[in-house]
Amino acid sequence: MAKAYWVSAYHAVHDENKLAAYAKIAGPAIIEAGGTFLARGMAAKIYEAGMLQRTVIIEFESLEKALACHDSVGYQHALKVLDDGATRDLRIVEGS
Repeated sequence: MAKAYWVSAYHAVHDENKLAAYAKIAGPAIIEAGGTFLARGMAAKIYEAGMLQRTVIIEFESLEKALACHDSVGYQHALKVLDDGATRDLRIVEGS
């Protein structure tokens, strides 16, 4: 079974307090769902059309677990807390 990855790029942070509140809820919800944080932070170097922005990569043992985490009650609560606190692009990518 192929692993799956959440790749989240933060285009803008509008409210640091909302982002911090989201992180307090989202982190435990993601870990409880089997996610492992592989990278979190600003891009070290950008190429091509890249943007210098916060990026988060989380590994799951399967696509099903990655999708289930996103749709879980705990993570959905974290999204409600984040509200309009950040503009980001979240992709779920299946590994090869």
